[in-house]
Amino acid sequence: MDSESSYFKFYNGVVGYPLLFVLIIWFVFWVEIKFGLDFTQWGVRPRTFKGLRGVLFSPFIHSGIKHLWHNTTPLLVLSTALFYFYRTISWKVLVLIVFLSGLGTWLIGRTSYHIGMSGVIYGLVAFLFFKGILAKHYRLVALSLVVVFLYGSLIWGTMPTSQNISWEGHLSGFIAGALIALRFRESVPKPITYAWEEPDYNEADDPFMRQFDEDGNFFELPPDPKIDTEADCYTIIYHFVSNDGVDAQALDVPQNDL
Repeated sequence: MDSESSYFKFYNGVVGYPLLFVLIIWFVFWVEIKFGLDFTQWGVRPRTFKGLRGVLFSPFIHSGIKHLWHNTTPLLVLSTALFYFYRTISWKVLVLIVFLSGLGTWLIGRTSYHIGMSGVIYGLVAFLFFKGILAKHYRLVALSLVVVFLYGSLIWGTMPTSQNISWEGHLSGFIAGALIALRFRESVPKPITYAWEEPDYNEADDPFMRQFDEDGNFFELPPDPKIDTEADCYTIIYHFVSNDGVDAQALDVPQNDL
């Protein structure tokens, strides 16, 4: 496990990668509009060999500007959290979410084309929530609570509430994120431990704790006789100019007075 100081570290990818993902999905949509193309057939088509290509391509295809916009902000926020809080496993998690959510949609989806980044977003929500709870690290638990506060209502999207929404993709992504959180449950930062938290800690060996009596009252320890209190002397030579001319003085100053 990495130490906490090296685990939570900002780097260019924390912002750069999420922005890149957003630019890609907007660029794909722009190409469709600009050249009058329709990439829907590159989505997931359940239980067909040709439809397997959608496992890779479907997250980058959207049906319209509203669909695209609704996925842009969650993708930006959640992927930023992933790359910052889970830097060492971020790419593994992201690739697995894309693959498992797409494969799950291919297995349980209706006979239609399933497109959009929603499955990946549901996977990120589930991963960030369950991973923080399982890790029991105060920062990651706080992240889990923030994710629930912002996107907790997405849980309703995993149910068949509308024929126009791929709830199968949402459900597959959510399950994938939860499973991946279980898979990487041991990948957590090592918390900072202090001397008094060590199993072999002894208060009698701690100079600070020895300044408290049995009732917790503070008192000042007497000087340690083993410490040599004889201070060395330094010779300081300084020059100054007076009205009478130049004069030089030398003083012996004890080390403790410096």
